[in-house]
Amino acid sequence: MADVTIVGAGLAGSEAAWQLAQRGVRVALYEMRPQRMTPAHVTDRFAELVCSNSLGSTSPEKALGLLKEEMRRLGSLILRCAEASALPAGGALAVDRVAFSQAVTEAIEGHPNITVRREEVLDIPSGPAIIATGPLTSPALADRIAGLTGQGYLYFYDALAPIVTLESIAMPPAWRQSRYDQNSGDGAGDYINCPLTKEQYEAFVEAVRTAERIELRPFEQDAEAERFFEGCLPIEVLASRSVDALAFGPMRPTGLRDPRTGRRPYAVVQLRQDNLSGTLYNIVGFQTNIKWPEQRRILRMIPGLENAEFVRLGQMHRNTFINSPVLLRPTLQFKERDDLFFAGQIIGTEGYVGSAAGGLWAGINMARWLAGQEPLALPRTTMMGALFYYVTHAEPKYFQPMKANFGLMPPLDESVRNKGARYAAYAERSLHDLEAFMAEHGLG
Repeated sequence: MADVTIVGAGLAGSEAAWQLAQRGVRVALYEMRPQRMTPAHVTDRFAELVCSNSLGSTSPEKALGLLKEEMRRLGSLILRCAEASALPAGGALAVDRVAFSQAVTEAIEGHPNITVRREEVLDIPSGPAIIATGPLTSPALADRIAGLTGQGYLYFYDALAPIVTLESIAMPPAWRQSRYDQNSGDGAGDYINCPLTKEQYEAFVEAVRTAERIELRPFEQDAEAERFFEGCLPIEVLASRSVDALAFGPMRPTGLRDPRTGRRPYAVVQLRQDNLSGTLYNIVGFQTNIKWPEQRRILRMIPGLENAEFVRLGQMHRNTFINSPVLLRPTLQFKERDDLFFAGQIIGTEGYVGSAAGGLWAGINMARWLAGQEPLALPRTTMMGALFYYVTHAEPKYFQPMKANFGLMPPLDESVRNKGARYAAYAERSLHDLEAFMAEHGLG
């Protein structure tokens, strides 16, 4: 009989299974393919990459590069297989999709402590388990997860607004103020506001209306009516209705006064704090399906955002994920069940590498829990620790999936203005703290 059940053999599930098996834990790994396929997968292999074949930068002075280096030091199977199947891609880690997924599949199927079961799981396992079913969780299991977590904490469609770093917002012309000065804290404005004149607003609307949009996949097109509901319309849909729609919607200037003129602007773009340390701000109400290069160009038309540094761009797509700030601990344990962990994109970590990192940490912590040891939360100064802290501590009302980025990390003790030098300092601190943490807890 297995010690742990893992549901899903994607990047997170495969990594979690490997981490447990390497520590002597017997694993039953369930994968419903090929008996039941998802709308996006085309093979029965584990860790199949369904979108890009790139896992991002290899430089430790880039967020994804640092995340990979942390995973490498923690013994990641996914990273090992990716590097073994790498293709020429400059400073990025791109892989041969078939060779990569085949390497993961062979490693998992060949491990004596892992039993693979090709069948759909219809309910939450009753014993120690890791749910790593990804963004395309089957409807039956999604219903059970909704029953476990509460229907209001399981989401099926992302409506992501862009996020920028605070330091890249120019103030002035931007300024801090809440509508009608209704602030929640120390008197400073809770929002950052970027003002637009009538001419600037109309040029922005025209750019949005004519921008190239991301092409939807067939299974997403079928659900378009459910995805684009009135309370969360993409800005391009609003702009197509009338030239004034955005000015009466997310760009309305009511209750605001530009301190440079003393008057209300014609239109305003508001940004709201997105992380506890106040280094990231999301553009309020700007969910969009415009292509990413176009987004960067158009959003930089907004006064104050001409040099914006984007850590996430807007998108709308099908994605099953739970409200992790309400439901999970930083150890990735479910708050109401010590023996149940969640990992991968279902917890709100965006991207291939972030997904695998969650599986790695859930596997390590499950092994610790089975051995009677306390599961661990990684230091927030590491990229993995910062990412897991974010998805378990973000404001639940506004929680959306997030990729690894330096804006999630606590500020440095001393400010570094040069971005490259600052990221290098983040990376140096991260790896130093990770090594000390691993030595302290015997994770080497």
